[in-house]
Amino acid sequence: MNPRVKMVKPLSDYFGLLTFENGEVKTFDVKPYLNIGIFKELRDLTVFKSVVPLIGSIQWVNGADFCPDTLYLESI
Repeated sequence: MNPRVKMVKPLSDYFGLLTFENGEVKTFDVKPYLNIGIFKELRDLTVFKSVVPLIGSIQWVNGADFCPDTLYLESI
């Protein structure tokens, strides 16, 4: 099992700064998802900036979230 997110900070250009429970800090690019389903709502910067950590993942006010493994494996 991959490490889970414990902190998240929205950055410019639809990136999120993720801090994982093992201490690693990575960035996750949300842009590739902005034309898919519920993630389209994240184009609104107010919604995008509402991101919070939740049970090892991240979630926005509209209910959009990502699998914790995706966040870890797709982040740089």
